[in-house]
Amino acid sequence: EALQYRALHDALTGMPNRTFLRERLEEAIRAGERELKPVGVLLLDLDGFKSVNDSLGHEAGDRVLQQVAQRMRSVLRKADTVARYGGDEFAVVPWGATDVPRAVVIAEKLLQAVDAPFTIDDQPVNINGSIGIAIFPQHADDADALMRRADVAMYAAKRARSGFSVYSTDQEGGDNDGRLPLIGKLRYAIDQFELLLHYQPIVASGDGHPLKVEALVRWGHPNHGLLPPDDFIPSAEQTDLIKPLTAWVLNEALGQVHAWSKAGIDIGVSVNLSARNLLDAELPDAVAELLRTWQVPPEKLSLEITERTIIATEAEETLERLHATGVQISVDDFGTGYSSLTYLRRLPVREIKIDKSFVQDMTTNRDGAAIVRSTIDLGHNLGLQVVAEGVEDETTADLLREYGCDFMQGFHISRPAAAGPLGPWLRARAGVNGALTA
Repeated sequence: EALQYRALHDALTGMPNRTFLRERLEEAIRAGERELKPVGVLLLDLDGFKSVNDSLGHEAGDRVLQQVAQRMRSVLRKADTVARYGGDEFAVVPWGATDVPRAVVIAEKLLQAVDAPFTIDDQPVNINGSIGIAIFPQHADDADALMRRADVAMYAAKRARSGFSVYSTDQEGGDNDGRLPLIGKLRYAIDQFELLLHYQPIVASGDGHPLKVEALVRWGHPNHGLLPPDDFIPSAEQTDLIKPLTAWVLNEALGQVHAWSKAGIDIGVSVNLSARNLLDAELPDAVAELLRTWQVPPEKLSLEITERTIIATEAEETLERLHATGVQISVDDFGTGYSSLTYLRRLPVREIKIDKSFVQDMTTNRDGAAIVRSTIDLGHNLGLQVVAEGVEDETTADLLREYGCDFMQGFHISRPAAAGPLGPWLRARAGVNGALTA
């Protein structure tokens, strides 16, 4: 009984969790179908919560979440279901028939409760809420679709700074670049196995043996087809969605390394992190746990960060803790940002990856070639591995070998591919069971 309770409740707030809420929503929809009554769901996201974590620390953030939970309970009836949906999001399924007017009244009560100032260690803390409202059967006829519609409405409320928003089909196309409706559905893509990974090999310049593969996420969207990461990652990085997305990529990538190892293919994997990931104090422990789960040696995992990410002072502690787990830290797109030798010497960086914009200019631009050569020398002088990205022809590969570049990545080596088709390619080039060394 205690185990069941923990499985259905959030440890921090004591509230029902996402699993509990989903079950209750499905029950409510079945009752609504029988009794021909509307069912409402309200999804609340805290605006400004990240700044609380950044300025006061995660312990203060946890206390704010606990106070939010208490305030929400105080304005709802005991029969209403209120849950912590994840991160700084909460969801409510009101008891009984809930049409739009009633849901709006509930939303206004919740916003009034959440918008009042909080006090943490005698310091005033101001945050606001944005609420999305969706109604069965008016907006959707099943639990998953209803939550998606509430999510889209919530992001519309954020964008309009209106406090709350009721779902409408206009919101699905309301964002100029299409990212608002996409990001509203991304959390469900994670749960419903719509995401997939492609892998691009990184090989030794001398003999072409693969060192590792870079994991690149794709979204097999049911309506838009296969979406590249640029279509949804930037928006995810602006929200807490980047955390479950990164967790999914890490789990999937390490699981694949384990599967390849079982098949006799010795290969590492590289996963990209965002600045928001490095502000997540739980990330190092989560990485260590996944490595243990999949029995992958830590040195087989590289975590790629950009130059702009590593200059964030808040990231330094997380990088050190990640390094302590034994994983490799790699600086991606080197040369496009504004890092300095000071950061490269101070932080536990093992590798730099020269941005493809420089590599692809090598054969036609003397300055581009000079930049690449100087960067390779710089990396070696600092004791770092150097990878050249964007290698698209043999002439470029020959120049990189001449300059002493350690590893290469690009279409000339291999295009990104799913794990299945890539397996024979890796087996043919990597050897088996230890034939490859970093």
